[in-house]
Amino acid sequence: MIRHPLFALLLTVGLTGGAAAMDLPPQVYAPETSIDGVGQGWYMRGDLGYSGWISNGNPSYNLVTGNGPTFSNVEFDDARFGKHMSYGAGVGYQLNDMLRADATVDFFSSDLSGSSLVNSRCTTGEAIGTACGFNHSGDFQGISLLANAYVDLGTVAGFTPYVGGGAGLTHVSWSDITHNGFCVNGSANCSGNVYSATVSEGMDSWRFSYALMAGMSYDITSSLKLDLGYRYSRIDGGDMFQFNTASKAAGATDPQGSDDGLSRHEFRAGLRLTTW
Repeated sequence: MIRHPLFALLLTVGLTGGAAAMDLPPQVYAPETSIDGVGQGWYMRGDLGYSGWISNGNPSYNLVTGNGPTFSNVEFDDARFGKHMSYGAGVGYQLNDMLRADATVDFFSSDLSGSSLVNSRCTTGEAIGTACGFNHSGDFQGISLLANAYVDLGTVAGFTPYVGGGAGLTHVSWSDITHNGFCVNGSANCSGNVYSATVSEGMDSWRFSYALMAGMSYDITSSLKLDLGYRYSRIDGGDMFQFNTASKAAGATDPQGSDDGLSRHEFRAGLRLTTW
């Protein structure tokens, strides 16, 4: 029998604590997930883009009709673009945990193939009642200068979703446009003559542009981020190509062809490096 009161008290506490411990559920340890902020500082960026969809609305051109400066406006019935890649670089500043801004320059090019139909005969050698069709081909290069701002929506386990927008100017430079004409049967039949191609000198212009972005970055290291996102950009319309010498002699003034703007839908991947 235990007679010492202190010894009895200790034994009672130990047995009670052990029983209580046996009644507790097992503890589960999980890795901690936290929302981290980012510091201020300058960064550099480089990006590659793929434009899966490029559209330009309804490009058109003026055609000299008759013997003087009388013109008809002809829309491209079909216009398709290729060369979907772009690349760019920029420098920016992280203002705080949520806001950052940068200035970027992007380079891209595209080729154009399209067609049009004029409801008049190609030459006086064709019968009245025929029409004249054209296949058009060329390409252009673009340089976009944009000032952009972004809202970072918080970093969780290294991932930071964001939204943003930008505005600036794009220089679009068209190459020479080749037009291959051919006769189209109508109420009368074509002669079967083959026409030689004509070439119109391309034009260039600066145009207002804007962009909307959304994406997510991932912290590879404390100073290097992988950026994956989507960007929609809209470029205002402008000049495409000039009239030929004969049309200018008849009183035509440039431009002959124009587009009503370019819309680009891009998937982009890049790196952002914090420098100082």
